[in-house]
Amino acid sequence: MRPLLLPVLALSLLAGCGGNRDDIRNRPLAANPSAFVAAEIGFARLAQEKGQWTAFRETSHPDAVMFVPQRVKARDWLKTQADPAEAVRWQPHAVYVSCDGNSGATTGAWQKGPAHGFFSTVWMRDPRSGKINWILDHGDAVTAAREAPEFIESKQAACGSRPTVPIEAGAEGDDMAVGLSPDQTLSWTSTVRPDQSRRVTIRLWDGKTMATVIDDQVAARKQP
Repeated sequence: MRPLLLPVLALSLLAGCGGNRDDIRNRPLAANPSAFVAAEIGFARLAQEKGQWTAFRETSHPDAVMFVPQRVKARDWLKTQADPAEAVRWQPHAVYVSCDGNSGATTGAWQKGPAHGFFSTVWMRDPRSGKINWILDHGDAVTAAREAPEFIESKQAACGSRPTVPIEAGAEGDDMAVGLSPDQTLSWTSTVRPDQSRRVTIRLWDGKTMATVIDDQVAARKQP
């Protein structure tokens, strides 16, 4: 796997916003994709320095959820977890950011010993303090490692008119939840089925539709 070649500070910042220039609602609040990449890299570094679950605890949003494989409130579950001797390592490959810059999603690859896999993380930024915490995190092992890109992909939601948020309903027995950025230009849907298989879908407003940018599917765990 190639190392990431692009430093965080070299990411292009996406600026500007369409629509009426006098409409303050159409202006992003310093949208900065590199800030979410920096948060993810800092999260990964903290796991190596202080321990895997310590890093998860210290960077989590109060409403954060994770999957073990059922959905759990992260802070409650993490209270009982001891850090493993070897923390997983991970690197972001892409970042997607809401128009107003207060929500973002990162996705990439992880490694631990001979195992490797993928992850996706949703982040929320406090517009007053600028602090960024993760609010959803999930991932899974894969048989073929994801190759690191030469450059981290970066995309910001379109600004201007706001999208109509679609109504979604899960199948009978599904545990489904939908999250939205405050400006409704980034959404995340997570579904855990009765067999503990899972799907996490991230969508970004492109000016016409909520386009899918991440669509992760995790198979059911085999019963012993």
